[in-house]
Order: sequence, then structure tokens, then C-alpha cells
Amino acid sequence: MKIARAVNIDDLRKMAKRRLPRVVFDYIDGGADGEVTLRENCRAFDDVIFRPRNAIANAPCNLRTSVLGQTIELPVMLAPVGSQRIFYPRGECVAAHEAGVAGTTAVLSTLSGCRLEEVKADTSGPMWYQLYLVGGRDVAMHAIARARAAGFSALVVTIDTPVAGLRERDVRNGSKELLTRKPLAILPYSPQLLLHPRWLLAFLRDGGLMEFPNIASPDSKPMPYLDIGPALEQSTVSWDDLRWIRDAWNGPIVIKGVLTGEDARRAVDAGAAAIVVSNHGGRQLDGVSATVRALPEVVVAAGEQTQVLLDGGIRRGGDVVKALCLGARAVLVGRAYAYGLAAAGGPGVARALDILRTGIVRTLRLLGCHDVTELNASFVEVPAAWTARV
Repeated sequence: MKIARAVNIDDLRKMAKRRLPRVVFDYIDGGADGEVTLRENCRAFDDVIFRPRNAIANAPCNLRTSVLGQTIELPVMLAPVGSQRIFYPRGECVAAHEAGVAGTTAVLSTLSGCRLEEVKADTSGPMWYQLYLVGGRDVAMHAIARARAAGFSALVVTIDTPVAGLRERDVRNGSKELLTRKPLAILPYSPQLLLHPRWLLAFLRDGGLMEFPNIASPDSKPMPYLDIGPALEQSTVSWDDLRWIRDAWNGPIVIKGVLTGEDARRAVDAGAAAIVVSNHGGRQLDGVSATVRALPEVVVAAGEQTQVLLDGGIRRGGDVVKALCLGARAVLVGRAYAYGLAAAGGPGVARALDILRTGIVRTLRLLGCHDVTELNASFVEVPAAWTARV
């Protein structure tokens, strides 16, 4: 299937699955434990029912909104997704470029395979930097200084990774063994790579097994891929850390990984300019709330001064509209554009964003509202349990 023929995000997913080795595709596609939260992130949107206003004269639709004082042309931002160079050569640069073409923001993961300066240079849109404390405080301080100097406009602090979730697909596929460079360990899992020679050739031409160039201090080399798991488990972010992070950054801080009103209020008290309702795409603690279900509680707790974004489960333009109706200023998508990137590089990312854009416009017209900034809770109905805590 040619990329232009992809009708929806699931078509891009199928194309990515055909192109990638199983270990790489499942890294994008999989979740933690039984993947209950992974599935529920998408399914929960079915519980949000539209309440359209009919017999409304047709008009051009405005998709423009403002996030942290920056105008974006589409209320869809690219979420931080690590290791994109295993999906497609120079993946982070390619994805950020397409975000700029679309007039929206991309968020770069600490676990990027490309230097943050190169990614920023490749996009005409705003860039945010997502921070893990991998490697310790000195390494994080160096990354913060680099991001500020490169022109990143916000710092995203992820708070839901005290340890990595158990992603069973990765274990079965031998993801750790494939990183060891030990022939006897790699051998049982090598057929899945050899069955995708085009991907393998592109991967090797792009440098093969990666280091993480943004996890380094002036006196140390970039962290090798194999070391990242243990390092993540030693890099838990606490609320106390936000003090020195805020002082070092001296700009807007976004707290990502909030699912409750209690954490939302702590984020506001810690000086967050925005909050991302996120469960890490169902990749951390399985069995937590779907993000759209948690959204109303977090919006109320955050108040009017702190913007709320939603991350998780977005596959259609209608999902975006539902999130905006429930109080999100914009949404972040991860798998939706990662499937496109893995399927066809830049054109795949562009197609993913176009699918979502046209879906938003169609939904707005059918809903009887032609401006995303005018959406509100009166356009939807949600189960009573979602607002009981509110």
C-alpha cells in the first residue's frame, strides 16, 4: 500500500508492521504486562458521546490554538518517543521536520538517537525537550543548558518512570540480547532482523546500534544503548527535584505523567505551566485509568491558570475533538506518528498528521462547531463515574 492510500492510523500501523522486524515493531506497539491500559486508552474514547448542534451553516474551520503562549496550527503535538532511529534513519530529525511543516510542536525525548541541536535545526516549529535524569544531575544540567541554548521553548519533566514497566513483548523478542553484541546471545533472535533486509541495511547505514548523544556531560561520552535500562531505574524524579530543575531551566516547565487531581495540584504548586495527562502510553503501570477518563478530574484540579494536555490513545480526529471538549488545550500523539515514521519516514509522519487534521475538520463540521477554541463539555456526554470525584 502506498502511503497516500492510508485511510486511517491503523493502516499506517499495518504498513509499519510489514516493514519492521518484530522486535522493533513491538517496541512501538506494545505495552506493559497484560496491556490492559494500552487497549483502554483507545477504547475509552468510545464512552464519550457527541452532542451535535445541527442545522448550523457551514464555515471554514479554525484549528489554530495557543499552547504556552505559542500559536500552533493544529491542536496535535508530537509526543516524545525514544529511539526513533531504529524506526527510520535519523528518525527524530525527520519527525520534527514534519511537525514544523504542519505548524505544530514536537517534543524530543532524552532518549533520542539524534543530537538535540540537530533536531531543533531541522524544524521550523516550536520544540520542547523532555527530560529524564538519566546519568545523574550533572548530565541533566548539561542537557538543560544545551536545550536552552538551542532554542527549545519548554522543558517536559516525566514523573511516571521510577522503574521501567514490564513490556513482555520486548522480553520475548530478545531486545536485551540483541543489544549485547554477543553472537551466541543474538543468534536465536537474529532471523527477525534478517527477514527485513531493507530495514536492516538502512539501519546499518544510519549507524547501527546507537548511543544516546544527549545523555552526556562535557567530560563523558554519550551513554551506550545497553546501559540505559539500569540508568533509568536510578533516575527517579521527585517533587523536590523540580526546584533545581526549574531554577536551571528558567522557563516553562511541563509535568508529564499526571493521572489524578492530587498530582495535578502538586504540579501546579511546583510551578508547572502545563500538565500532560499521561500513563506513558500504557507502557508503565498496567491497570491505571485511561487518560481521557482521568482528564476531567485533572482539568478541574489544575484550575484556569495551568494548561492541560492529553497524551494516550489518540487514533482519530474525533478523539482529538473529544479531548478538547473535556478541557485539554491540545493533545500529544506518540504511536500515531511513530507508525507513520516507521512505515515511510517523513511522508508517513505527514500522512499521520493529515489523517488527524482532516478527521478534526470533519468532526467539527458534523458537530456544528467550527473553531477548536470554542469546544466545551456541552458537546459531549461522559459516564457519571468519570466526574464523580470531580
